[in-house]
Amino acid sequence: MPGASGVNVESSCEALCRTLVSQKGLQRETADISQSVLYTSLMGLLLVADKEKEPLSIGSGRIGLRNIGNTCFLNAVVQCLSHTCGLRNYCLLKSYMHEKFSKEDAKLMEAFSQVLLGLWDVNEGDRVVNPRQFYNVFKDAVPYFSGYSQQDAQEFLRFLLDKLHTEINRRPYIRRTGKEPEQKYVRFRISEEAHAMWKKHLERDDSMIVDLFSGQLRSSLHCSVCSHYSNTFDVFCDLSLPIPKRSSGGEVTLRECLDLFSQEEKLDKENSPMCERCNKRTECTKRLSIQRFPQVIVIHLNRFTTSRWSISKSTVHVSFPLANLDLGPYGPVDCGSVLYDLYAVCNHAGTVNMGHYTACCLDENGWCFYNDSSVTHITENQLQTNQAYVLFYQRSNSTTTVRK
Repeated sequence: MPGASGVNVESSCEALCRTLVSQKGLQRETADISQSVLYTSLMGLLLVADKEKEPLSIGSGRIGLRNIGNTCFLNAVVQCLSHTCGLRNYCLLKSYMHEKFSKEDAKLMEAFSQVLLGLWDVNEGDRVVNPRQFYNVFKDAVPYFSGYSQQDAQEFLRFLLDKLHTEINRRPYIRRTGKEPEQKYVRFRISEEAHAMWKKHLERDDSMIVDLFSGQLRSSLHCSVCSHYSNTFDVFCDLSLPIPKRSSGGEVTLRECLDLFSQEEKLDKENSPMCERCNKRTECTKRLSIQRFPQVIVIHLNRFTTSRWSISKSTVHVSFPLANLDLGPYGPVDCGSVLYDLYAVCNHAGTVNMGHYTACCLDENGWCFYNDSSVTHITENQLQTNQAYVLFYQRSNSTTTVRK
């Protein structure tokens, strides 16, 4: 609808949304999509139609980031997020301006989008982008990252995604009045309980960050006294995996890390929660699984271990698939294959106190190595090192039916 005003686009979107729901063209419970996602998706289609004469043009993306004082952690993470196509296009098109309902000013999202505009500039006039303005805005939002000391890339990623989500949340801010009553879903099937919890989450937290990165973990407890099973569900934006212990020259696979993450754990009375049926602490077993799979799954290899007196780093080589990582075995029973393809890796070289972060990212012409301002082509064989720290996978079979 070329030439339509923003008001007409919005009213048309609302009318189409109402029609779909009223005519049952979209089954809300089975489609598992929030109303705001439906609304913004339809509006996005109308806006794209309105801008057919202005297609998104991007450069190669092979542009470095200037290190402005021990900011390699920031540069590596930004390059990985820059190659997350859904987020990149969302930022370059400034789609958040059309769907934002949060009272927060989108200062960080705007600064982040400006960095991405520089990295994907079609003219590629500047071979290096300065992220200073973005970093300054981020430090204002998260003062913990002030100063010039080296920071943890995975920790920075978590804070960044959380702050971006807060700014572009599609849900208006609703102040909580006191403690909400705990809801019980004991008569529901696991899938129904999980769906109810996810729906409740979307009522307050719903953004492009949630669309791309958020999944749902299921924690299952089995009481050894009465054999009662109970489940809790938590939202996650990354999986932090333990690394099995090996000798210095040993090697493990990503699947072994996933197996260790999801294996059954025995809890004694002191460390176990209250059994709902026994109404007391009992010995039980706990198992983690993925109930809902995100579009982008971020896997953190937990190389740093904190003891009472020190922090140590694991240098074990963890091999990982570049394509068809199947996470189906770690999801609900009979969910089938859930496949992911690798598109970015954040590396950490060095020790706990003297380290350096770099990134490897995939584009349409192959893999590139991003070392602050330096960008070089690499082969797939060069990706597998003992420096891999955070892995970014894009879901490749999103049409696969996953039991909710």
